[in-house]
Amino acid sequence: MNAAAPYATDGLDLAVLKRFFDDHVPGFRGELVAELMHGGRSNLTYRITDGHTAWVLRRPPLGVLTPSAHDMGREYRVVSALNGSGVPVARAVAFGDASVMGVPFSVVEHVEGTVIRTQKQLHALTDREIAGCAHALVELLAHLHAVEPGGVGLHGFGRPEGYLARQVERWYDQWNRVRTRDLDDIDTLHARLADACPPESGASIVHGDFRIDNAILASGDPAEVRALVDWEMATLGDPLADLGLHLVYSDPVFAPVLADSAASTSERLPPPSELAQRYATASGRDLGNLGFYVALGYFKIAVIAEGIHSRFRQGLTRGSGFESVGDAPAPLTAAGLRALARTP
Repeated sequence: MNAAAPYATDGLDLAVLKRFFDDHVPGFRGELVAELMHGGRSNLTYRITDGHTAWVLRRPPLGVLTPSAHDMGREYRVVSALNGSGVPVARAVAFGDASVMGVPFSVVEHVEGTVIRTQKQLHALTDREIAGCAHALVELLAHLHAVEPGGVGLHGFGRPEGYLARQVERWYDQWNRVRTRDLDDIDTLHARLADACPPESGASIVHGDFRIDNAILASGDPAEVRALVDWEMATLGDPLADLGLHLVYSDPVFAPVLADSAASTSERLPPPSELAQRYATASGRDLGNLGFYVALGYFKIAVIAEGIHSRFRQGLTRGSGFESVGDAPAPLTAAGLRALARTP
C-alpha cells in the first residue's frame, strides 16, 4: 500500500481515527495506514489497515452536500440489517458520528475479490463469463427486492407510499442546488416525469445505485457476488426504480461519468431487454411501465453527474478522471426524454 500517494489520507484525521478504533473496533492494534480507493463521485472510500487486519472506511465527499445523498447512517444501517439475509454485504464494524471527525463515517470489513470498473477489465473475461456476471447481478437485484424489510429490522427505513413522486421532486431540488449552467431539457424532463408518475409497483428495499462496479465479485468467478457496496442511497421504495437505473447504466451516454470507460456500457454485456426479462422472470414483477423508471434513472444520473462536475470545478474531487463528467448531463437528460416518450 502506498500511503504517501496523492490524497491518500485527505479527508481523514488518522490520529482521531486511531483513538476511535481503539475504543470501537475489535481486534485493532498498532497504527493506522490509509489509502484512498475511490474519490469524489460518491462517498470517499479508503482501505484502512493496522498491518494485521484491513477495513473499509467511507465518509461523505468534500464540500457542500445535497440533503438526501451521502447518508452514512443510512448506509451503515442497511448493511448491518442485511447481514445474514442472503444478500451479500460487507460485515458492519463501527459507525462514527460527526462529533468524531467532523463528518459521519462507517467502517466495514474489507472483502477480498474483484471489482470490474472499466471495459478493459470486463473484456478480459470470456463472453460466457460476462453473461454469467450480468445475469447473476440482475437475479441478485430480484433477490434483494424479495427481502421482507420488517424481517431484517428495516421497518420504517423509508416511506414507500409516494416514493416515485418524491424522487422526481427530490432530484429536481438537488439539480437546483448543484447546477452549474442552465439546461432546459432537465426542466422539461422533470415536468413530464411529474405528469407521467404512475402508482408504485410495490415496496421493497431499494439499493439506489445498482451497477456492476458496486459489486465485489469472487476472483476467478465473476458470477459469484461476494458483496454489494455503496448503499448510501438505499431506502424503502419502488423496486423498479432500481431496475430502471441499472438499465440506464448500460447506455454509452453514462460513460463520461466514469471517465469514458465504464464497464456497464460495454456492448459485450447482454442487452437491456434481456436483463429486464431476466429480472421479470426472477421477480415475477410486471414491467409494463418500465419506460418511466428508465427515464427516472436518466434524470437521477444527470443530476448526480452535475453534482460531481460542480465539486470538480470547486477542486473538491479526489483522484482522477473527472474532466469528462460535465459532458454527461445534457445527453443523459435527452435520453430520459426519449425513454419517457416510449412509455405507454
